[in-house]
Amino acid sequence: MRLVRALITNHPLANIAFVVVILMGLLAYGQMPREQDPEINFNWVNVSTTLPGASAEDVERRVTNPLEDAIRNVQDVKFVVSSSREGVSNILVRFRDIPVRVFDKRVNDLRREIQNKANAELPAETLDPEIQEITTSNGFPTAMVVLTGQADDEPLRAAARGVKEDLEQIPGVDQVLALGFQDPELLVEFSPPALAARGLTAADLARGLGLWFRDTFAGKVETQGGEWLVRVSGATPDPELLAEFHLQRPSAAGARVPLDAVAKVRRGRDDPRQLASLGGQPGVMLSVNKIGYTNTLELVGRVRDYLERKNAVLAGSGLELVLADDQTVATREALGIMQSNAIVGLLLVLVTSWLFLGSRISALVALGVVFSVMGTFVLLDAVGFSLNVSVLLGIVIVLGMLVDDAVVLVEAMYFRMERGMPALDAALASISEVGLPVLAAVATTIAAFLPLMLLPGIVGKFMFVIPFVVTVGLTVSLLEAFWMLPAHMVTLGGRAISRSRTQALRERWTHRLRVRYTRLLIQVMRHPSAYLGLAFALFLGAVAAVGGGLVKFQFFASDPIRLFYVNVDMPPDAPIEETLRQTLAVEERVRAQLREGEARSVTALAGIKFTEMEPLYGDQYGQITVSLNPAAPEVRALDDIMEGMRESVTQTPGRARISFLKISGGPPTAKPISVKVRADDRAELRAAADAVKAIVARIPGARDVVDNDTPGRNELSLRVDVNAARNAGLDPGLVARLVRLHIDGEVVADLRDRGEKVELRVRAEPRTVAHIREILDDPVALPDGGTTTLGALLVAEERESLGLIRHWNLRRAITVEADLDKDKTDTLAANAALRAGWEEIRARYPGTDLDFSGELDDINESLDAMGPLFLLGVGLIYLILAAQFRSYFQPLLILVTVPLAFTGVTLGLLVSGNPLSLYTLYGVIALTGIAVNAAIVLIDAANARRAAGLSTLHATLYAARRRVIAILMTTGTTIAGLFSLAFGLAGKSLLWGPVAASIVWGLAFSTLLTLFVVPVLYRLFMRWGFETAP
Repeated sequence: MRLVRALITNHPLANIAFVVVILMGLLAYGQMPREQDPEINFNWVNVSTTLPGASAEDVERRVTNPLEDAIRNVQDVKFVVSSSREGVSNILVRFRDIPVRVFDKRVNDLRREIQNKANAELPAETLDPEIQEITTSNGFPTAMVVLTGQADDEPLRAAARGVKEDLEQIPGVDQVLALGFQDPELLVEFSPPALAARGLTAADLARGLGLWFRDTFAGKVETQGGEWLVRVSGATPDPELLAEFHLQRPSAAGARVPLDAVAKVRRGRDDPRQLASLGGQPGVMLSVNKIGYTNTLELVGRVRDYLERKNAVLAGSGLELVLADDQTVATREALGIMQSNAIVGLLLVLVTSWLFLGSRISALVALGVVFSVMGTFVLLDAVGFSLNVSVLLGIVIVLGMLVDDAVVLVEAMYFRMERGMPALDAALASISEVGLPVLAAVATTIAAFLPLMLLPGIVGKFMFVIPFVVTVGLTVSLLEAFWMLPAHMVTLGGRAISRSRTQALRERWTHRLRVRYTRLLIQVMRHPSAYLGLAFALFLGAVAAVGGGLVKFQFFASDPIRLFYVNVDMPPDAPIEETLRQTLAVEERVRAQLREGEARSVTALAGIKFTEMEPLYGDQYGQITVSLNPAAPEVRALDDIMEGMRESVTQTPGRARISFLKISGGPPTAKPISVKVRADDRAELRAAADAVKAIVARIPGARDVVDNDTPGRNELSLRVDVNAARNAGLDPGLVARLVRLHIDGEVVADLRDRGEKVELRVRAEPRTVAHIREILDDPVALPDGGTTTLGALLVAEERESLGLIRHWNLRRAITVEADLDKDKTDTLAANAALRAGWEEIRARYPGTDLDFSGELDDINESLDAMGPLFLLGVGLIYLILAAQFRSYFQPLLILVTVPLAFTGVTLGLLVSGNPLSLYTLYGVIALTGIAVNAAIVLIDAANARRAAGLSTLHATLYAARRRVIAILMTTGTTIAGLFSLAFGLAGKSLLWGPVAASIVWGLAFSTLLTLFVVPVLYRLFMRWGFETAP
């Protein structure tokens, strides 16, 4: 107590420390990076590998399977998902929840195993595997920049390359992905008849160019004038110089064939993988990803500044840079909602404090809140947190609780000072009286939040920061309550209490409130069985409402982002140019349905389609990205815009299947129903997937039932006729190479031109054939001087290839997914119905098994942990209370408030119509530590009066009468802090509003019942002889 007295009476130290913390907090708040979501590494690693020209089955066999074998050697892998499609293998590796250092080591192990396998087993044509960790920073682009031009030509391509390189140099940019960008090539397009007529094959042409088209560094030569470097130049970016090359005929010594006699040489670009368009003009889309913990708002500001400067340079060239979309809109909106609700919450806290304590003391309480919040920001900035929605939610939750300890203490001081006690004596006496209960109350709240830091999975990582912020804030608030506030009260002395007419009214109504409450409590104590039975009946009713389905389950509510996609899925045989034409036709209808001022940008892409979980690549995929302006009263909601255009857009003429997709904030999740059908036999796998889709379609509320088994293109499967090849004097391997040279071609050399890599590709001249087998009519020169055709050397078979081959945990799988109408059923019930339906037909598909995933994965992971974490929190609270009251039983009596809080949450859900979600359950667990605070203060006061010699009845009544104002004040300030967010006074959040609402309803109801139920139970159990605190 001497230390406390010394700190309280040292006014300069207290005031200087107060100001320093405020200033440091403002500085920390200003420099913390702004992000929408906290920086999270999901423990996902994506391995992407390209094998140009290969079919999905070739990619699976030659790339995916070997790499999956390599991944088997890596430890701590939770699951592996792979997809093999034309030319591309994507493998998603999910690691278990392991420490950061262990994860980094496992990623290094993965890189090593992948690289070793790539060097040892992958085909020579395979590009190096790209390995990338997936985090909140790179999971969604920070900005989308589009460079548009008058035509899809070389100036557009060259300018796009320069812009990409410039963007990559901006501080905070991690990488820039260019969509619609084509690398430059030197093309040597030969005429098969011309080559054959001169006794040459495509392989001769490729070999000759490969040997000549390179620079040779011969070394140094000593001369009388000094040293000279000698080099032989062969590589040239000039097509005209390249056309002067002469081929040597292998069968005729000295005979040379000029290159331009058998081929055309030109500067071109590689075949497009994606095509982009903005406003009907061709373009290149540049997707900008940021480095972790980079301020999103500042980074996009730097991008905007660059675009302005660059557009000034591009003016007059027909090129223009457009910022099609960026995260600042969503980030500012999300942060704005939380900041606005925090400000409104703070004002409501002040009003609540003023009602009970007057303007001067409420001002001190308000300064205490500012001190605690600023101190929290100082510590958050010191440990490297960004300012995001989760941090602000933690601030909003803790806002009302920050004043709870101060309110209890200042109410005790207020009570003594009203009766003439000097300020210093009142402060020390109040700390002595309520110090331990206040510490216990704060400790129980922290104990309830601490286990939430252990919540596993993506949801746990996403929400970890909330209990951390609450814990830090409450810890700082203790410093304010036990030092800063008493020091300020002592400084003010008697002036802290106003003697105005308002103060007289305040004293009268608080006295009247105490008297009326005491009378009601006496009435309840006269009929304890009836009122306790009523409370128990309400609890049973809450349990029945949840168990009986009156309260709906929707485990993942989310805030929609003001952006949606229109998917244009073409048949597998569609070339990318046709896909783009169809996508542009759909874009016209989308633009026609948008009202003026609604859309920020509308961008069309072909060759790629973004989904909730991963991008899909292929010529048949088209997608329109509609970025909307921020919500406003006169602007339609996102769902209304989508539904308003759905009928018109989906009826666009053409071969495309058109669908809509909206993206939501929060942790990444899949569909409510998502099941992997796994089998090794292709026919059985397809049949079983169809059966599962039929079961899902019969589930009430199921809609948009789809699977990801994509049909491929028609395929001409060729096999070298070994006997025919040998009879013709050709090596079978040479025949296979000739097929590639006559179709897609082969890169035989490369050079750097103006800092850019340019590849030299040899291929047959482009042509369109009436039937696929016509390509086998190409003539081929033979070593003996004769000719034959490719068809004479090959055995051909026409079939349909697979467009997409998925593996789930190293086995072929087809994923069946569906959305749910949450008004008709919930995720758990729908999946249970699916399991039951599968068991009925399981015997028909003996080689098939089902693996449930999607929302259910994170639900099960989080729910499985909720029970143990809840018990851990209750156990910690019991331990703290047992230490405080030195009792085995009284902590159990205090914990009666927990089911009372659950009753309040259920009542709130029934009244508001909100579903019971994972975030609501999160609020219930957090509420466990908050709800007990009122009971702690109440029972501590009753114990003190019993120890002073009062009877149990009188001790209970006097304690309740003495503490009712403090209980109502602490409850009122906590509710006031969360009220705005819970009911959307300053902007609604579907993601975090339910957390606040569950705490508000639960705390309000539990406090009301605590004021009557706990005193009755305390009196009964003390009369029955249960132990008490000494």
